[in-house]
Amino acid sequence: KNQLMKSNMPSRNSAQRVIVTFPMQNKKNFLPNPNARLLDQVREVLRYHHYAYRTEKTYCDWIARYLRFHGSRKHPRDMGKTEIEAFLSDLATHAQVAASTQRQAMTAILFLYNHVLHLPVGDWVAPIKSSRLPKLPVVMTQQEVARVLAEMAGNQLLMARLLYGCGLRLMECIRLRVKALDFEAGKIYVRDGKGGKDRVTLFPAALHSELRLHICKVRELHKRDLAEGHGEVYLPGALGRKSTGAARELAWQYLFPAKKLSLDPRTGVKRRHHVLESGLQKAVRRAVNKTAIPKQISCHTFRHSFATHLLENGVNIRVVQELMGDTNVKATEIYTHVMEKNLDQVRSPLDVIMARDFTHDHSMVWPAAH
Repeated sequence: KNQLMKSNMPSRNSAQRVIVTFPMQNKKNFLPNPNARLLDQVREVLRYHHYAYRTEKTYCDWIARYLRFHGSRKHPRDMGKTEIEAFLSDLATHAQVAASTQRQAMTAILFLYNHVLHLPVGDWVAPIKSSRLPKLPVVMTQQEVARVLAEMAGNQLLMARLLYGCGLRLMECIRLRVKALDFEAGKIYVRDGKGGKDRVTLFPAALHSELRLHICKVRELHKRDLAEGHGEVYLPGALGRKSTGAARELAWQYLFPAKKLSLDPRTGVKRRHHVLESGLQKAVRRAVNKTAIPKQISCHTFRHSFATHLLENGVNIRVVQELMGDTNVKATEIYTHVMEKNLDQVRSPLDVIMARDFTHDHSMVWPAAH
C-alpha cells in the first residue's frame, strides 16, 4: 500500500492535485498541493470532502495545538503513536478537558494522518482518557421559562421562543431559512442538523403571526440587497451550481439575517449571512441574571426543557425522540430523570419526621437493654 502511495505521489516541485485509488479499499484519496503549508493542505482536503466551515476551523485549531505542544520541531509525518498519545493524555491530565473535547481533538489529528498525510492511524492510539461522569441536564420549570423570556425582547426573544417551542439547538435556530417554516402544516423543517440529519419538529401556533411579520421585514431587507446588486445567500453543497437563481430567492434567505453584508471566508463573495450565535447567547445570559434563577442556564437549556415538559405532559417518548432528532432513545430517556411528575408527590423522609413529634410517641420507645 505504501509503495503504491509513493508511486502516485506528486513531486515536490509540482502543484498538481492527484487522486489515488487503493485497490484494497476501493476508495478515492485526495492529495492536496504538496507545496502548500500544512494547514492549507488540511483546509484543501476538508473542502474537497465538503466539511462545514466551523469544522474546518475546529480541526485546524486542534492540529495547530498538537504541533505547538511538541514545539513545532518536527513535521507530523515524523511523529506517531508516542506523540499523539502524549498530546491527548496531556489534555486529560493537565488541561482536564471533557471526554467529548478529547474525542474532538483525536478526530482532528486522525483526519490529519489518515486523509492529509495518508499515514493511516488505526485503533492502536490509546491515550489516558478523560473521565466522563453521567450528568443530568439542567431543566427549567415552565414558570422559570416564562420569567426568562419576559426579560428578553426583539429578535433574541423570538429566537429563544423557537428554541423552547421547537426544541431546536442553537445553530439550528440561527441557520433557519425562510422556506423551513410550514405555516399550513404547523411544522418546521430542520435541515442539516447535528450529524447532517434532517428532521421535522413542532411549529408553535403562538408564533405564527409574529413570524409572518418578521418574514415581511426579511423580504424588505432582501429587496434592498437586490436593488444594490447583492441579495445572494450561501447555498449548501452543489445547489449553488445546479440552481443558479436559488441564491437570490426569498425562500433561501436566512430567517435571521445579519445586519451587515460580509465576505464569504472561502469564496470571497459578498453576501448577507445569518446573525452570530453570540448575540443570542449574551441575551439569554443577561435575562437569566435579571431573574436571579440559581441554575446554570444557557440556550441549550431551552431544548432540555422542551423535551422534559413534553414528557411531563404525557407525550410518548418515541415521539419526543423524533422531535429532538436523537439517534438513540437512551439519549431521550435521560429527561425522565428530571421530570417533575415523578417527584412532586414524594416527600423527603426528613420532612416526615419533622412534621411528627416522635418525642411523645410511646409506641416508638424501645425497651431498655439488660
